[in-house]
Amino acid sequence: MKFNAKQLALIGLMAAVICVLGPLALAIPISPVPISLGSLAVYFVVSVLGMKLGTISVTVYILLGLAGVPVFSNFTAGPSKLFGPTGGYIIGYIFLALICGFFVDKFGNTLSIYLLGMILGTIVLYLFGTVWLGYLLELSFAQALTAGVLPYIPGDIIKLAVAVALGIQVRKRLLKAGLI
Repeated sequence: MKFNAKQLALIGLMAAVICVLGPLALAIPISPVPISLGSLAVYFVVSVLGMKLGTISVTVYILLGLAGVPVFSNFTAGPSKLFGPTGGYIIGYIFLALICGFFVDKFGNTLSIYLLGMILGTIVLYLFGTVWLGYLLELSFAQALTAGVLPYIPGDIIKLAVAVALGIQVRKRLLKAGLI
């Protein structure tokens, strides 16, 4: 895979966006999973860059966190975070980016199908997070779903809407400028 300087700059910039928003989180007493702006950042990045560049940006973010840069929720980092209760959601960001990015690339002009892709990507993200949370904390699937997904759905709908609305506008401008 070869990238030009513009693409590398966009990958780095969007990885930085995730690194800035990802650590911003609020713990809630009913779950070991905090409310985080990480998914907002991933939705935005993929809405702007599409599948290939968006997924690479997400992967760079995860690798930075794995290497010890405090970019995960509540400014945490390292392998222990990936193997902790939120690790499934962090890994799920890659699949969220792949699925959402595919729909952005293929159906970006059809908002209803575009949003369907975002919803499908979110379901896969939830699935990864729920399975990992349940495994790690020895919870049934229903218990893990209750602790790791249900409280977050309203906020994630808002994050998705905001990210898509902004992302579509930024993407249009970058396409017009010939940057993507």
